[in-house]
Amino acid sequence: MVTEQMIARINELARKANTVGLTDEELEERNQLRKIYIEAFRTSLRAQLDSIEFVDDNKDGSDKKPN
Repeated sequence: MVTEQMIARINELARKANTVGLTDEELEERNQLRKIYIEAFRTSLRAQLDSIEFVDDNKDGSDKKPN
């Protein structure tokens, strides 16, 4: 789960990278935080996509989940 503190730290590291640069430790921290963020994003997106239902225009109006 991505917290507000994690997002704030990612943004802080991004600003620092654009101005003065990052140390090796900060680069590693940034990479770890990015991996966590991307994985959380993918999980959330997958859950949203899995919940989509298509309504068939059949006479019965039945709902169908995509395969």
